[in-house]
Amino acid sequence: MTDRPLGFGRGPGAADVGASTAPAATGAAGAAALDDGVAAQLVPVRPERAHKGSFGRLLVVAGSLDYAGAALLVCVAAGRAGAGLVTLAVPGSLQPLFAAKVVEATTLALPEDDLEELDAEAAFARVLDHEHDAIVVGPGLRPGLSTRQFIADLVAASGDVGIETRPSDRSTPPPIVLDAEALRALASTDSWWTAVTRQAVLTPHVGEFARLRAGAGHDPSLDGDLIGDDDARVAAASAAAVEWGQTVVLKGARTVVAAPDGATAIARFMNPAMATGGTGDVLAGTIGALLAQGLTPYDAARLGVHLHGMAGESVSERLGDAGLLAADLPFEIALARRRLAVIAERRGRAGRFGFVRDRDAAASPASPAVADGPDGPSS
Repeated sequence: MTDRPLGFGRGPGAADVGASTAPAATGAAGAAALDDGVAAQLVPVRPERAHKGSFGRLLVVAGSLDYAGAALLVCVAAGRAGAGLVTLAVPGSLQPLFAAKVVEATTLALPEDDLEELDAEAAFARVLDHEHDAIVVGPGLRPGLSTRQFIADLVAASGDVGIETRPSDRSTPPPIVLDAEALRALASTDSWWTAVTRQAVLTPHVGEFARLRAGAGHDPSLDGDLIGDDDARVAAASAAAVEWGQTVVLKGARTVVAAPDGATAIARFMNPAMATGGTGDVLAGTIGALLAQGLTPYDAARLGVHLHGMAGESVSERLGDAGLLAADLPFEIALARRRLAVIAERRGRAGRFGFVRDRDAAASPASPAVADGPDGPSS
């Protein structure tokens, strides 16, 4: 496959895609306010002459017999957020079950030691052999020592891993979203961040965040009220991101996104309808899809959080503050992305509804040649 730059297909000014042209509004504790204008500038433009391989290959390592829904939600959300190809990796004994449920995604069987119990070394090798641009790992995985070892190996992987689509970047393995069981595994591993070779986005809720902080040698009670105090949430998330050297998404009302360089952003959404099982899996899939499309971890996290919040708001406008299901969100994420693309167009950026017009695509060096694509024309 031919090389493509990160954030392929963007219009003029792509180099500054991570920087908002909107005023630097501030939220709690000096965090930048994450609004439609900021998020719109992060939406990657999609060339009309692209093919599915142009929009990123996401590998999802998720799911178990008890938590099959988590894996399915991640995959559907990733597709709705724009990933070109999604592969769900599950224990081999479960592959027939999941293959019958994921319509658009493909499946990858991971070797097992026992029923549903990963063979950590062999599963890690299978993942390394799979071509991908980003990974989501953790939602619905079965807890256990083998899972913990698999995750430790995965985050510590060196270069030349799953990045055949980006040969110019072989020194760095693809970025990863760490959620749910992956976060619990890290929390029980001493100084886990010192072994991480990938750029990562951690997506803890407050309980998971407290376990991670405790595992890093901090007293979580000193972080303050991480449910109702926005200043405390921003300060704690920022401190963790800097210490761990990774992007942190502290979920909850007014979700906080913190970058390892100290930058922080805070979402505006406070929606009790979103307090239901599976919504975090949808967020993980959305952020993973944006990473696969070439956004940096901080940009993917900010845009993913905003799209997720917009989707929840749209559903709750119809249903009220209860009754929302996680499965309601992915289609609304696609609509939210469209609305942001319209905002970006109105502000003068090339592209209509998230696509590059022919005259722009013809002049864009990032527009892939369909005739040479290994997957053929868009489908």
